[in-house]
Amino acid sequence: MHHQHRGSALASRNSSRDPARGGVVLSGTGTSVEGAGYPLKDPATPPTSVDGEPILFPRGVHDIRPRAQQFLEDESLQSAVREATTLKDQARRDVLKEAFGDDVDQIRSIAGEIKRHTIDHLDHYIETWIERAEAAGTRVHLASDHQEANRIVVEIAREKNAKLCVKSKSMVTEETHLLPQLEAAGVETVETDLGEFIIQIDDDAPSHIVMPMIHKDRKSVARAFVRELGAEYTEEPEQLTRIAREHLREKYRRADLGISGGNFLVAESGSLVLCTNEGNGRFCTSAPPTHIAVVGIEKLVPAFKDLWFLLHLLARSATGQPLTCYTQVLTGPRRPDDLDGPEEMHVVLVDAGRTRILADPQFRESLGCIRCGACLNACPVYRKATGHAYGSVYSGPIGAVITPLLQGLDRNPTLPEASSLCGACYEACPVNIDLPRMLVALRRKTRKRRGTTGERMALWGMRMAFSSDRYYRIAATIHRYLLRCFSGGSDRLRSAPGPLSGWTRDRDLILPASRSFRKRWRDRGGAVR
Repeated sequence: MHHQHRGSALASRNSSRDPARGGVVLSGTGTSVEGAGYPLKDPATPPTSVDGEPILFPRGVHDIRPRAQQFLEDESLQSAVREATTLKDQARRDVLKEAFGDDVDQIRSIAGEIKRHTIDHLDHYIETWIERAEAAGTRVHLASDHQEANRIVVEIAREKNAKLCVKSKSMVTEETHLLPQLEAAGVETVETDLGEFIIQIDDDAPSHIVMPMIHKDRKSVARAFVRELGAEYTEEPEQLTRIAREHLREKYRRADLGISGGNFLVAESGSLVLCTNEGNGRFCTSAPPTHIAVVGIEKLVPAFKDLWFLLHLLARSATGQPLTCYTQVLTGPRRPDDLDGPEEMHVVLVDAGRTRILADPQFRESLGCIRCGACLNACPVYRKATGHAYGSVYSGPIGAVITPLLQGLDRNPTLPEASSLCGACYEACPVNIDLPRMLVALRRKTRKRRGTTGERMALWGMRMAFSSDRYYRIAATIHRYLLRCFSGGSDRLRSAPGPLSGWTRDRDLILPASRSFRKRWRDRGGAVR
């Protein structure tokens, strides 16, 4: 099957199967949520950033530079993000070296090949997974975009008359803005991952794929607990955790709906794999009578033997652990002899632009991301700009690639520029995704669409200067002369004119020597062409 038709292949599946037997429920085939008295409203006004725009998915065209500049001036934020990312990055290096020694790169290559193979044959593995999942009793739904994914989840909640939903960490539901839609339908929804829970009650937004509250300190958490939970003020981590635990336990006991994401989907068995460290994932997927998993279609892996490589790399790359504390393999709802588990298990497979990326050979490799966050921890730009500057659920190098691909490059033209192209993200990626290559490709697309006359003239001048030895010498002489004119007699350029002023706002440029290397070499009797 040709790649450009894979999206239509997913949408054309037979929708006449009986959902009670675990059949596929295609978006648009069920009762309209609006007609049932549960209108889907626009997402509730999200928390605002320093620029007055929503932290995630700003309105209109997003420019990362003003936000990054604001966050650079926040010393406490800079310290918190620098310490956390440096610690996690070093932990990743240490545990990978300890586990695999000199074979680390070989293991990464194998994992990368697994993901590339899966993405290249994604239609086959989706079909296989759906068939096996249905056979195990899972009810599978396909959503072409964010709105349909939310509609499906809200409709299931309505059918079950759900009043309280406990939700495990899920990047896709952040992407679809699911929570305000559930609240609008009358379903109280509580984030149960500790970081996400704190983010929720403080009306904030996550800033890291794995560590959502990396930007917050204990004081802000303590204030939120006093304000929202009526707790006594404390900054002790153990006490704060106990307060959250007591609050969430009561929610688990009363919940009639559980929602999760999914780290992997295993095609050979129709299984959903969840990796968590706090135990909240197990409560969300086993205690409520109904469990809904919302998962991107790119999370497929062929078999358990492939999963082994990815699990070992995911935990080590994300948190520096050999494995996450809890690794669940869920294959259908509870069976008669099971001690726990949901009576119904639903999985919503979300496209939302992923098949569009799949159809582009230049960028399809990005779908292999396993959301470990290693590239964020290694990236010098993320460490300084911090997550909220990106304006997306997905920040850092991977976010600078997939956010423009999912939302549109015209809405995010500066994100591909948020990289020094040092290659740290590529070296950290456990599945060998060549992020620098894709960032350069996106920059090229941006230049073609939005490049100004000044930029084109500057690039033309650089190309001419480097095209011949004579032009290079002329350009170097002019360059040296202009720098000395603008320096005012100093040995440093402290304030550059025009479009170059941004560079000297935070740094000085040391002027080149009065005599070039070529002249010095010639004066010493060296041969010069």
